[in-house]
Amino acid sequence: MTQADHITVAHGNLVVDVPRRLFKGPDCVIDEEAAKPFRDMIRGRYPWLSESSVEVLMAKARKEMIRVRDEETKGRSHSRSLADQGKLDQAIAHMRLHIEMDPEDADSWYELGNLLCKAGDAEEGYRAINRGRELALSSQKRKTGR
Repeated sequence: MTQADHITVAHGNLVVDVPRRLFKGPDCVIDEEAAKPFRDMIRGRYPWLSESSVEVLMAKARKEMIRVRDEETKGRSHSRSLADQGKLDQAIAHMRLHIEMDPEDADSWYELGNLLCKAGDAEEGYRAINRGRELALSSQKRKTGR
């Protein structure tokens, strides 16, 4: 059973729960100091794994952590990371994809609006922000019963 503070990663037939604390920042960079005891534990439990297999496992774990974080934030984390790298078109496309999956998520509409404004499309950006505001207000009304 997977624990909440771990992600599950498969490498061939080997399935390992990797602690989330091994990753830092929005890009889920592996914290080498925190990862050393984990790598040592993996090598101790599975002595037949080569050094390159352990590195492949860690690379897969990082990709899975990025995917999980993106899912948990409904695309916002990865979109922000793309925008920070100057890839606004990709960030906008990523947010639009997540909004298609959950069109009632006000925070995603806000994020899309901010990205569009940064990209120079203020009119479309304000439309998205207003859509987020409408969704937030209707959600608040449902919660308070007004």
